Amino acid sequence: MKTFQKPLTAQEEKEYLDRFQAGDQNARDILIERNMRLVAHVVKKYQGLDEDLDDLISVGTIGLIKAVSTFDTSKSVRLSTYAARCIDNELLMLLRQRKKKSREVSLYDPIGTDKEGNEISLLDIIETIPFDVVEHYTTNEDIVLLSRFLNNSLTDKEYEVIKLRYGLFGEEELTQREIAKRLNISRSYVSRIEKNAILKLRQCFLAAK
Repeated sequence: MKTFQKPLTAQEEKEYLDRFQAGDQNARDILIERNMRLVAHVVKKYQGLDEDLDDLISVGTIGLIKAVSTFDTSKSVRLSTYAARCIDNELLMLLRQRKKKSREVSLYDPIGTDKEGNEISLLDIIETIPFDVVEHYTTNEDIVLLSRFLNNSLTDKEYEVIKLRYGLFGEEELTQREIAKRLNISRSYVSRIEKNAILKLRQCFLAAK
């Protein structure tokens, strides 16, 4: 599968969406190009079916174009979340249309195999929750954001407490009392540091969405 450009940051996405809403068609093209990696990500879900990969990418791109054209910027959801659903729906429509044009079959009849060689029926595809891919993609985005916020937005003490409290970066997850003992501070102080750090991180995420 070809390599696509890096996705836009939340800030860049907002800027290009605003420009597109103002009539800038070049901004629309950039939004499409920089979300092509998302198309490839969703298409992976359908690998193993008897469908040409380029066809799946083309159909997924149609879903992406529809998403960019119809996205409501007043919603709090990211474009990538909305686009992943549109891409997935477009691919499902393709599979349904192909089945209608072929012989009449049961939903339980095999239509291909997955990567492990297991048979897949149309019902398996239809029953797959579209949000699986969305959740995976957005979770990865949030992990990248969290890592950046931990390093850039927290004090050294806050960073240390959050890292130990939630077992990040290979650390063992500790209680507030255990952290207090390790850092030689009171448990109540650990609690205040943790609350302040979480508040900072929450504000960073809200600003990024």
